Amino acid sequence: MTVRETIRRETAKLTASERKIAHAVLADYPFGALQTIKEVAERCGVSAPSITRFVSKIGFAGYQEFQRQLIEELREGSRSPLDLKATEKLGSGNFIAEYARRAIALLDEMTGSVSQAQFDEIAKLLSDTNRTIFLLGGRISDSIARLLSQHLRQIRPRIHHLPAIQEDWPDLVLSMRKQDVVVLFDFRRYQPDLARLAERIALKRHPKIVLITDKWMSPIARHSDHVVALPIENDTAWDTAICAVAFVEALIVKVSEADWPATKGRIETWDTLRLSPPTIKNGDGNDA
Repeated sequence: MTVRETIRRETAKLTASERKIAHAVLADYPFGALQTIKEVAERCGVSAPSITRFVSKIGFAGYQEFQRQLIEELREGSRSPLDLKATEKLGSGNFIAEYARRAIALLDEMTGSVSQAQFDEIAKLLSDTNRTIFLLGGRISDSIARLLSQHLRQIRPRIHHLPAIQEDWPDLVLSMRKQDVVVLFDFRRYQPDLARLAERIALKRHPKIVLITDKWMSPIARHSDHVVALPIENDTAWDTAICAVAFVEALIVKVSEADWPATKGRIETWDTLRLSPPTIKNGDGNDA
């Protein structure tokens, strides 16, 4: 269990002052709690002993142990397939059946880490046609972002997938408004360019930022309005995207049903244009 999960589990047991510390830690997780105990206390408006009591109540022997756990989480967030291979746990039986069992277990875990309220709120944002939606992912996860953007384009207008070339970003960034939504996908071995993009649009354009990440938290989390932390470990050298794909597919269904008559009409028109392209004339006026 991460420190973040531990804090949320213990929230009901905290005093008002301790909840204030918890909110401050989670608001800039995990970086805000990597400061000295004095700096964290000053930022929260509490005493240093209050910080000590807080970390003790959530299960740590002291502030140093609390920070060591946070640092370990940061290390986990940078593990490569070579690192993961060293701890791989492959069975000797039917691999595909075993892999499927792991996938089912991860999907079950996802239902515990993503609340229905959080899912509904994100689906509501993506369903609002007054908002323009911008999407982008990392080197691998952009394929998942593209899956979502391709379906959203069929469901509703004003969907933009940011291009891979950074020099092409400013044009779309300049068009972002406060009511718009930026959906970013970033899993461990996080991409610095996505974090810089999130920071700039948060400071300059102020749209809603939805981050799809893992439990160790992309640095983008500190600039995000909604953070979805999904399970990705499946005891092999390769993290799995099965929960990310399932989450995206669930969003696609929910958004499409928010206004089904409009969705139906758009898909019908879309298919007419796609399957019956306009006739192109050649130079002499005849059909090509």
